[in-house]
Amino acid sequence: MVDALGLLDGLTASGILLSATIFALLSLYKAIKLKAKLLIVAAFCMFFIGAFWSGPFVDFILVTFTGTNITPNYYYAIISYVWVAPALIVSMYLGGSLLIPKKKWILVGVFIILGLVFEYFLWFHTSESFVITLNLPGQELIDTSFNKTHPTFFLVALFLASVLVFLAFGFLYKAKQATGELRKKFLYLSLGFFIFVVCGALDSLLTLPIAIGFSRGVMMTFALWMYLGFKT
Repeated sequence: MVDALGLLDGLTASGILLSATIFALLSLYKAIKLKAKLLIVAAFCMFFIGAFWSGPFVDFILVTFTGTNITPNYYYAIISYVWVAPALIVSMYLGGSLLIPKKKWILVGVFIILGLVFEYFLWFHTSESFVITLNLPGQELIDTSFNKTHPTFFLVALFLASVLVFLAFGFLYKAKQATGELRKKFLYLSLGFFIFVVCGALDSLLTLPIAIGFSRGVMMTFALWMYLGFKT
C-alpha cells in the first residue's frame, strides 16, 4: 500500500495531468469549432506540459493496485521527461507565432535540435542523467532528480530559462503594449508560463510535503490560464 508521501505525490501528479488533459480537450473542441490553428497548438502544449507528471501518476497507479513500482525504475524518468522536447517545440511555436512571427521557424528550428539532443541523452544515457531513488518498493513512489553534472540538467535549465524569458516575460511585455481584452489575454498567457516554470523548478527542489502539495496545487491552474489566453 502506498505511504502518505506517495499518496500526496500521486494525487497531486494525477491532478496536474487531469487538469491539463481537460483544458487541452476543451481547447481542441474550441479550435475545431472556430477553426483556430493556434488553439490546436495550445491544446497540445497544455497536454505535453501536464504529461511531465506521467511518471508519478503511472507509478502511483501501479503501487496502489498491484503493490509494485515501475520496473525497471529508470523507465520512470523516460515516462516523465519524454514530453520535454514536444512541449518545448510547441511552446516556442506559440511564442514565435505571437511575438516574432517572421522569425518563428528559426526559433523553432533551434529548439528542435536542442530537444533532439535532450531526447538522445534521455533514452540512451538515462542512468547517467538521473539520480533514481526508491527506499521502500511497493510502498513509496520512485523519486528522480537530475544529475547536476550531466548535459540533461544543463539542457533542462536552458529550456526553463528560455520559456521564462521568451514566453513568460515576452507575453508580459506584449500585455504592457496592448489594451483591453488583448492585454488581458497576454497577461493570462504570461501567468500560465510563469506558473509552469516556477512550479516545475520547485517540483524538483522541494522536500517538505506541504510545500510540494501547495506548489503542485498552483501548477494545476497553468492550463486554465493558457486556455483563457487562447480560447478566442
